[in-house]
Amino acid sequence: MRAVADYDIHFNRPGFEGREREYMAEALDAGHISGNGGFTKRAEATLAGLLGVPKVLLTTSCTDALELAALLLDVKAGDEVVMPSFTFVSTANAFALRGARPVFADVREDTLNLDEARLSEVVGGRTRVIVPVHYAGVGCEMDAIQEVADGAGAAVVEDNAHGLLGSYRGRLLGTFGQLATQSFHETKNITCGEGGALVLNDERLVERAEIIREKGTDRARFLRGQVDKYTWTDLGSSFLPSDLLAAVLCAQLEARESIQERRKAIWDHYHESLAGWAGKHGVRLPTVPGHVEQSYHLFYLLLPDGDARDRLIAHLKQRRILAVFHYVPLHLSPMGERYGGRPGDCPVTESVSVRLVRLPFYNQLSRSDQDRVIEAVIEFNEF
Repeated sequence: MRAVADYDIHFNRPGFEGREREYMAEALDAGHISGNGGFTKRAEATLAGLLGVPKVLLTTSCTDALELAALLLDVKAGDEVVMPSFTFVSTANAFALRGARPVFADVREDTLNLDEARLSEVVGGRTRVIVPVHYAGVGCEMDAIQEVADGAGAAVVEDNAHGLLGSYRGRLLGTFGQLATQSFHETKNITCGEGGALVLNDERLVERAEIIREKGTDRARFLRGQVDKYTWTDLGSSFLPSDLLAAVLCAQLEARESIQERRKAIWDHYHESLAGWAGKHGVRLPTVPGHVEQSYHLFYLLLPDGDARDRLIAHLKQRRILAVFHYVPLHLSPMGERYGGRPGDCPVTESVSVRLVRLPFYNQLSRSDQDRVIEAVIEFNEF
């Protein structure tokens, strides 16, 4: 495997937007760099106001937010949690850790999102949670998914790691399910290096979520003066991020409009420049339905077959450009097979997984570097 230094154009590079260092210095000077400091509260209030939800709680990662959600919903052994096979392992791990069985569903051929038309085939009497994943920040068909969930008496937890600021039928992603999770990992549009958030759309869950995030104690109530001491009252864990990370996140959130404008320009330039080449060679570009506003998180190509995909990645590496593939089907992983996954269960997932390549995409990707990527892709004709 080649080192990152071997490439002129990286797949991802986190970008500073202006005030990150200033805010980190403020946090250091304030003398509070553990969790739940001033910047943590500020970031949470910004996100809650932006999304129009009762509460947002910062976590150390989207993985932690998913694990917090599983605890909050009392997921337990014998329960089933339905999710796409085409997703990151954290989506499954969070619920498997509580003893639940992940049930893997296939995705749509166009958006690569959970296939709502086939969802009822994998939902049953043991289904406790359905987890739609807004792949590439393109919204799932939430109306249909919610209808299936309501019929099964299941909760909906949106895995919105890709989709902050995206919307479905005019409503922001992350505001449909009882809960939603966000990611602020280095690879995301808005980042603090490692970070996440739990979005609480049901106000009845807020107080217990605070307890679980504070290691199962009622410390949040103590800090508000509601009790004279705090104690262990529930299951929980240490999900709070450092206020230094929250300081970085605050700076990024302040710059969200300029970040999104840049990313939209990058996405549009890829799409416009590669459409002719793609049509000529049977390569598919991302699909964004008209009733969806995407978050401009990533840009991918779907090659005709796996061999062509591998040759394209190698072709770009020769030109010192790093492009990558994405998810390996969870139902075909060693752990997925332990939960009953078998070849053929999710044929669309199995097909797209071996054909998909992600192009370099980050906030500071220059037009000249992007044009170099585009030129290298158009040069490729080994189909």
